[in-house]
Amino acid sequence: MDPSQTTKAAANGDVVSFDNEALIIVDAQDRILGHGTKAELHQGAGTLHRAFSIFLFDDAGHVLLQKRSADKPLWPGFWSNTCCSHPRRGESYGIATRRRLKEELGVEAPLRFTHRFRYQAQFSAEGAEHELCSVYVGRIDGDPVPNPQEVSDWQWVSPSALDEWLDTNPENLTPWFKLEWAALRSGEHAETLERIGLSWNPSQAQAG
Repeated sequence: MDPSQTTKAAANGDVVSFDNEALIIVDAQDRILGHGTKAELHQGAGTLHRAFSIFLFDDAGHVLLQKRSADKPLWPGFWSNTCCSHPRRGESYGIATRRRLKEELGVEAPLRFTHRFRYQAQFSAEGAEHELCSVYVGRIDGDPVPNPQEVSDWQWVSPSALDEWLDTNPENLTPWFKLEWAALRSGEHAETLERIGLSWNPSQAQAG
């Protein structure tokens, strides 16, 4: 599918996520162990699999957040980072991140890798996330064209406002998002953030 088609897919609300899509089972070092369907890998306590999370910023340093569709089986209606998903069987991280940004938000952006981490989070009896998640950051001009099948709302938020949100009302934020934002704000990934024009004091928000 070419870029214009994927952008139209987002705008038209095409279905772009499927329970039977094959995801990549990995070990803690990101070595491939096998494959399983998305539905299978999120059952029970979850099976460790590859995932990625993306944070996109505008020229003012605000971060793009999305509210997950109410139809999502896990964490429906929760606010989260710009985009999060999985490489499918045979996909590289680069191909998967580009695909998902277009499908979900109708945007393209050059991305920089910051870090990879493992987490497990249970969502009631519905299932769990158990992921080895690679985190990327980038910048875009303009607003997204979100796919309503995936995204029910979105907003640009300043780092300081997001810090306050996390302090005062973290219950409506996804668990992986909270972990990732803490890592980005820690100063550990300052060099990568500076390469996209963000200079943060680890304990203070960028003005915005």
